[in-house]
Amino acid sequence: MEHKIKYDCECEDCKGTGIYRGIGEGGGFGVVCHSCGGTGEQYPVITYRDFEGRQTIPELKRVLQTNPGIGAGVNEERGLTLESFGGMPYEDWLQGKPFPPGSEMRGFTCPAWWYQSADYNKKPKWDECVISGTFSSCEHFPCKERCWEKWDKEFGV
Repeated sequence: MEHKIKYDCECEDCKGTGIYRGIGEGGGFGVVCHSCGGTGEQYPVITYRDFEGRQTIPELKRVLQTNPGIGAGVNEERGLTLESFGGMPYEDWLQGKPFPPGSEMRGFTCPAWWYQSADYNKKPKWDECVISGTFSSCEHFPCKERCWEKWDKEFGV
């Protein structure tokens, strides 16, 4: 069932004045607030539906723990499958199973890149992992499988 909550409140943008003053309005100028039309008041509406259980996505095959900005997708010409990007089967995720060891995007990221998004507490703080710029510009990135081997040893995978 869908529900709506409507309420009146002070306009957040102009603080109830009806006039907006930003970096362009100096010397005593102000402009009519575009958010409330000058009334100083807003009338937000929150629409929501009752939660009746997690919905499924029938066409979904695989779930990633996170995506740090990699274009994930099957590409037969490049030999990329669903499994190339790590993750786990959607059915396993629906059953509440944890992401298994090795389910990171190991072919595309290093441990520092992956765990910056997935679980910052597991991001390695190695001396040789000094990054200026992008993760992929790290001198060790071309040999990231060695970094993953080291990470596996340290984190017991």
